[in-house]
Amino acid sequence: MIRRDEEGSVLLLTIGYALLALVLVFVSVDATSLYLAHKRTQAAADAAALAGADGFTLDVVADRPRAQLTDEGVREQAEAIVAVEDDVTLVSAGTPDGVSARVRVSTTWHPPISSIFVPAGVVLDATATSRTALD
Repeated sequence: MIRRDEEGSVLLLTIGYALLALVLVFVSVDATSLYLAHKRTQAAADAAALAGADGFTLDVVADRPRAQLTDEGVREQAEAIVAVEDDVTLVSAGTPDGVSARVRVSTTWHPPISSIFVPAGVVLDATATSRTALD
């Protein structure tokens, strides 16, 4: 005579699946937050590079206008854009060829739920390049 008392086994399965669902929701929230922080950082880099490309000086060479960028002009324009952002810092800004503005920004992402596992956060970098309209 084997006694088959299976009362309570459904409760354990229900608790197990509820915990699994809760963990999946937490991971999804953190992943979504990371994705949005990455997009926000990339948007800040794009905006700073676009502003940096507008910081040109107009020179006339051989009776033709030519837009010339300087590292100082690109950095000044990029700093003005990055100053508006809350947690984005300007890492570098300059012009590699005199007609393009290259900007690199950085921020630190802190997960909203699982921050106990990543207390220092995750550093996110973004680089963007923009060219002047006149060339």
